[in-house]
Amino acid sequence: MAIGVLGLTVGLALGGVVLLGALGFVLQRTVDTEAFRTADAVALLAAEDALPDPLPVAGGQVRVQVVDAQGRIRAASIDADRLVPMVRPERLDHDRRQRLEVPAERVGLAGPVRVVAVPVGTAADPLTVLVARSMADVRHSTHVVRTILLVAFPLLVAVLAAVAWRVVGATLRPVEALRRGAEEITGRAGAGRLPVPASADEIHRLAVTLNGMLDRLESARIRQRAFVSDAAHELRSPLANIRTELEVAERLADRTDWTAVTANLLADTDRLSRLVDDLLLLARLDEAPPSRGVGPVELGALLAEVAARYPSPPVRVESPSGPLWTTGNADEVRRVLANLVDNAVRHADTAVVLAAEATSTARAAVGPGVGAYHLVTVTDDGPGIPVADRDRVFDRFTRLDDGRARDDGGAGLGLAIVRELVRRAGGSIALGDGPEQRGLRVRLLLPAVAGAEDSRGPHSNVP
Repeated sequence: MAIGVLGLTVGLALGGVVLLGALGFVLQRTVDTEAFRTADAVALLAAEDALPDPLPVAGGQVRVQVVDAQGRIRAASIDADRLVPMVRPERLDHDRRQRLEVPAERVGLAGPVRVVAVPVGTAADPLTVLVARSMADVRHSTHVVRTILLVAFPLLVAVLAAVAWRVVGATLRPVEALRRGAEEITGRAGAGRLPVPASADEIHRLAVTLNGMLDRLESARIRQRAFVSDAAHELRSPLANIRTELEVAERLADRTDWTAVTANLLADTDRLSRLVDDLLLLARLDEAPPSRGVGPVELGALLAEVAARYPSPPVRVESPSGPLWTTGNADEVRRVLANLVDNAVRHADTAVVLAAEATSTARAAVGPGVGAYHLVTVTDDGPGIPVADRDRVFDRFTRLDDGRARDDGGAGLGLAIVRELVRRAGGSIALGDGPEQRGLRVRLLLPAVAGAEDSRGPHSNVP
């Protein structure tokens, strides 16, 4: 505000100075123009040797003299001096028109006095017409304008400063409300919202944007707190088991079956290691960009590789008719398929079927809106997942009560990891019913690589 008022003051001061200078210049040029007009008229009479005596002039603030080269006065107006010329002869140039300043007492007018000299073109007897005009009116006009500016200038600055103060205050009042709201939110626990001004301007949009950011931060805080709580609970269980095993073994001493204790401890340690690895993987997926090891991945070979880790039955692979190539990191796609197959094997009754279909077949199976994607399905004949829970199971640490519980070894992170990895690969995943409305079928859509069906070579991530 102070800088703005200072800039306004400087600008108005410069404008006033320019105005005074322009006014003085214009008034002086007007005086010179009228004096030259009078001098030209007298010079015309002198050239025709028809000078009257006294010379006729208009107004009492004008003096006219016609002088020769020696400074003698040939003719003068009624109020002009007939003995002493208004301008000393040595100051006159008989070859050009001049503008001169002379003392007021030499002319007998109120000063300052402006004199113009116009030579008369007679070679035998060169004459010069001198016309003097008082500049008192010009000085008085300039003084009046300067006085008005000096009086009005502070008042104008004060009025503009008051208006600017009110306008800036009204403009920044919503910003101050936002600041107080942010301070209240910082000082209390829980979610909060900033006040949104009614005006549809930039501050309104800023408040809406900040409230959206606060909502996202609150949601992230809630998710983080739930994640930390669930992680602590999941880590506590294997640690409690390990502690219990060791305490029992210590109390029984010689009667302890150390082979069984070792096996139990290794099982709990493996479970703890898998949980820590899954947590670290999810943390990396939340922050890291897609990995650089991206290239064509052949789905048929990858399905066969994953299925080879499990006995057949229950795992069976329906090989595609030809190679199906997709983009992505081979390790990440392999982790997706391994998690899905491991989940299906854990809950299947008799069979798990893996299949991959070409792009045209995938369009027919999934719908007409599907673009260049390959469809991978993992089907089991287990208890399935209720329709109401099929979105919730992708949340972290989510386990269903019927058949998908802690005793089966899962921590509720497998499908959460699958969803994050599928997103990184540019695909999508959905859960549906198995054949004859029994079991569960996972539909995995992965981007197809155009023209890569026959490109098995150094760019492939699958051996």
